[in-house]
Amino acid sequence: MALARAGVGRLVVVDFDNVEESNLNRQYYFLDQVGRPKLECLRENIERAVRGCQIDMVDMKLERGSMFRPFGDVDVVVEALDRASTKAAFIEEVMLRLPEKPIVAASGVAGIGASERIVYSRYGKLHLIEDPEARSSDDDVLLAPKVCLFAHYQANVVLEILLEVNG
Repeated sequence: MALARAGVGRLVVVDFDNVEESNLNRQYYFLDQVGRPKLECLRENIERAVRGCQIDMVDMKLERGSMFRPFGDVDVVVEALDRASTKAAFIEEVMLRLPEKPIVAASGVAGIGASERIVYSRYGKLHLIEDPEARSSDDDVLLAPKVCLFAHYQANVVLEILLEVNG
């Protein structure tokens, strides 16, 4: 949503799931969308917020060996996964199979508070926003304030990359 509102002209969104009530505390969905496909709802919500953003929806579960496929023709890959093991596998696969693509990832989004611990690091094409002391989302709560803080930080880094700001 932040990228669409900032004027990014094309987004490729990959998901396979339906909106669940447990998503509402941190994702851009509404009560009347529970049970519907996330892709369909996200498209509706973005189109309600901005005009002119091309949204390519890919109904696919990310699985090892094929995670990189939907992102071959994007300028920047953005990681937005919950499970640490899936997140690590995704980052590794994108970096291996699409080595020329910048990837912007987040780690440590669970919990509340401790905003001062959030740091940005760059490792070649990997741009990582993280709270290195946060517990896993398997062990702590995911709530909108921290999740959205990370998501907007990621969106800001994506804009820097796209606009070639800060080298």
